[in-house]
Amino acid sequence: MKILYGVQATGNGHISRARAMGKYLAKAGVQVDYLFSGRPGDQLFDMQQFGDYQVKRGLTFVTEAGKVNYWQTLLHASVKTLWQDIKTLDCSSYDLVLTDFEPITAHAAKQQNKRSVALGHQYAFLHKIPMEHANLVTHLMFRHFAPAQIQLGLHWHHFNQPILPPIIDEAEHNTAVEANTVLVYLPFEDQQQVIGLLKPLTGFQFCLYGPGLAKAAIGHIQTHPPALHAFKVDLARCSHVLSNAGFELISEALQLQKHIMVKPLRGQMEQQSNALALQQLQLASRTDSLSTNVIAKWLNEKQRHGTVNYPNVASAICNWLLQDAPGEVNTLSKTLWS
Repeated sequence: MKILYGVQATGNGHISRARAMGKYLAKAGVQVDYLFSGRPGDQLFDMQQFGDYQVKRGLTFVTEAGKVNYWQTLLHASVKTLWQDIKTLDCSSYDLVLTDFEPITAHAAKQQNKRSVALGHQYAFLHKIPMEHANLVTHLMFRHFAPAQIQLGLHWHHFNQPILPPIIDEAEHNTAVEANTVLVYLPFEDQQQVIGLLKPLTGFQFCLYGPGLAKAAIGHIQTHPPALHAFKVDLARCSHVLSNAGFELISEALQLQKHIMVKPLRGQMEQQSNALALQQLQLASRTDSLSTNVIAKWLNEKQRHGTVNYPNVASAICNWLLQDAPGEVNTLSKTLWS
């Protein structure tokens, strides 16, 4: 079997899912060609697993100081380039096009009538799940941004819908949890402002990852540029996780039973809906604005949130994809949640 795998590279969550899926596809002897879009190639890191992958411009959201800037998003969008990339992408040699909310591979497969499957958190929003600030525009975006013949939506709970548990790229670390160590990942915020908020909290050790940061020690704050292995190690050893409300990191943190607080990206319906779902499921705390007092109150909470234990979804989806006649998504969903 030969698969073209399109991955939205705006955030690291889509790439993390592709890492997990890629391991099982490789074990099954599947030939996979990867295409990433939404971020310049020189901003991607630790990509050796994906071999000779392609990078395209695609579409992405521009954020500033923790909020989506729709005007800059429109200014930076190149619909002409996107259309040319879709028209020139040849899917004829592939048995399947797999897309994780990546528009070029999705629309190329649709135009060429190629078998296609979409997987990702965004496809859960095609069902009745907790949503905040949803409207016609967001509905149309989730339905048409990266369409496929079959959609596999992922979420932290099934909400009585045919969606699947998260795909988690779990790394094995024999690392003891350190009680007062906090992983901080707020890539859409001003990193210097974040450092300023953490400085007074000297009773905790912070591992802060973010764009533009160098590896350095600022008292009880360790700063790091984006990295894969070091991030996974710090995630394993920390007791608390403070992050925006992206899906994949929170999924990994939930699986590792971390104490979590999220600050959703303003103007981003998906992150705001994620924060709402976490509140309803009682799995994490939420704040819509960051301050030293808010962070301190969360760090000193005695009562912990609920816990989860998700199955190996990547392996299950890989086996499902490779069947001669894959069963209904509803059946796959019920099997995994059971």
